[in-house]
This record gives sequence, structure tokens and C-alpha cells, in this order.
Amino acid sequence: MYFDGCPNWREVDEHLELLASEFPELRVLRHRVETVEEAQRVGFHGSPSVLADGVDAFADTEPATGLSCRRYPTPAGYRGAPTFEQVREALGLSVPELS
Repeated sequence: MYFDGCPNWREVDEHLELLASEFPELRVLRHRVETVEEAQRVGFHGSPSVLADGVDAFADTEPATGLSCRRYPTPAGYRGAPTFEQVREALGLSVPELS
């Protein structure tokens, strides 16, 4: 989920597209949240939000909802998007084995 006012969703979108190319069973759907009311209704915790089977893959204890950019703790400090590896791990996708 994302909203147009936050550019960070594009980075996560690229991560998801790359993962979808590795894991054909992964289905990527994008949901643009357009209003504060919609954000509250769908439980949107900021852009970008990655959901797996309807559950926020990076859920935290903050119940706040709204149209804002989200911050993620990464190995390089807080950023506007999780790393590729963090997305892979959050979705439970293992690294393909090399033969």
C-alpha cells in the first residue's frame, strides 16, 4: 500500500518485482490509499506498507494510521523503505540454493 505523496513506495515496488521474478507464485498487488478516511479504514500505517495475506509484514506497535511516509530501521539506519533483504525475509522467501 502507498500514497502518491511519498516516493519511497517505488523502491519497495522494485524489490517486490524482483522477488516476483524469482518466485512466480508471488502475486504483487498495489493499493493506492487516497484519503485519511481510507487510511483509517484499511489500517494503513504509512507509505510504503507491505502486506502478506492482508497482514502488515513490518508491523510495529504504533497503531497510528494516516497519509504519511513510513520509516524502517535498516542496517544503514532509518530509511524510507526496507532493504531488499528485509522484504525477502519479511515475506518468508528463502534465497534460492545454488547448484
